[in-house]
Amino acid sequence: MKTVVVGLGKVGLPVAVNAAMQGSTVTGCDINPAVCESVMTGQTGMPNEAGLSAGLKQALTEKTFTATVDTAAAVANGADLVIVVPPLVVGRDLKPDWRHIDSALTDIGRGLSAGCRTVVSVETTLPTGSSRGRVTDLLEQASGLTAEIDFFVVASPERVYSGRILEDLGNYPKLVGGVTPEGEQLAVELYSQIIPTEVRSMGSAEAAELTKLAETTYRDINIAFANELAVYADSIGVDVRQVIDAANSQPFSHIHSPGISVGGHCIPVYPHFLLATNPDQALPRAARELNDTMPAYAVELLGTLLPLKQARVLILGVTYRGDVDETAFSGAFELRDALKRAGAVPVASDPLVDGDRLRDLGFTAWDGTEVDGVVLHTDHSDYSTVTPDQLPGARAIVDGRGKLDPELFERAGIRLKRIGS
Repeated sequence: MKTVVVGLGKVGLPVAVNAAMQGSTVTGCDINPAVCESVMTGQTGMPNEAGLSAGLKQALTEKTFTATVDTAAAVANGADLVIVVPPLVVGRDLKPDWRHIDSALTDIGRGLSAGCRTVVSVETTLPTGSSRGRVTDLLEQASGLTAEIDFFVVASPERVYSGRILEDLGNYPKLVGGVTPEGEQLAVELYSQIIPTEVRSMGSAEAAELTKLAETTYRDINIAFANELAVYADSIGVDVRQVIDAANSQPFSHIHSPGISVGGHCIPVYPHFLLATNPDQALPRAARELNDTMPAYAVELLGTLLPLKQARVLILGVTYRGDVDETAFSGAFELRDALKRAGAVPVASDPLVDGDRLRDLGFTAWDGTEVDGVVLHTDHSDYSTVTPDQLPGARAIVDGRGKLDPELFERAGIRLKRIGS
């Protein structure tokens, strides 16, 4: 079996390495020559992705993986399965930028040949209907061939979590939905050779696309409910974490944890994909709006603990998730802006982001000198051991993730508030 993986980013490279580890001959494609050169020397650029470095080195040693910038040539070399994983970039205005996807599909189309029966599988999360519409149209235009006769199109959205992608590929059912039943069945057969778990036929590309949007939007809605409970708990003096833990002791309750923000490439973005094709859905829109207010709410809480005008406030953590070096749609940006609106002077620190990058992201890097207040934004492991003497001058803290020991800081005379308790 020959597999081509187009896009060697944080998902594409692990997908390619997994396929090689399962016995397929894999060609990874990326438009960046530096990326191809780097992976061919065994460098993943993702040190926190469990098992990836060892898997890549094994694939290179066994010559089951190679990388190239020539996507069309890789596809033309007898590809059975082409996995498409370039990002659908979404700006702060939440409008998709299709250029990466369109360019990849055009290159793939140029490599397809009549009767090759290649399956083109889009693993990038897209709005419902994209596989049958935009994807198929672009492939036909670039190849001059007829979809579902000369080649097949399926949707099979990735369902993995940064830091454990190889593990997740073996844990969750692989969903496959085709533009036609014939293409779907062929894709199931091919994926079954490289996915060490259930490969589930969905019956249509739209069903597969919608499933990914449903599972991510569910999390956003659930978190919004937890956040709404937390704000109410603050108003009546109740610890919301105790409430949620008690509620979840009943088997039909699965309330998530509240927090200062919902960030990343997925949860804040994919509800908008769902709304793009069905704008009348009320819950996804309401959840997005509520979750977007939480950084500003954290600033309001800090304002109950100390005057914010001209206060120097340290933001602890700017990445969107603990121990992951990614800032896409991080709530730290809105937290910074809300502090400025309140008259405070925000500075920031993050163990994964150096001072130069902080400045590039629009933050003032903390120099370690005295601050008046602190807001913990990101649940990095390092922060669980932070002590009062590491935050000189701090008089008040809002712990947006529940990482700090309240008693430790109270004993040092520092007022500490957790969202929802």
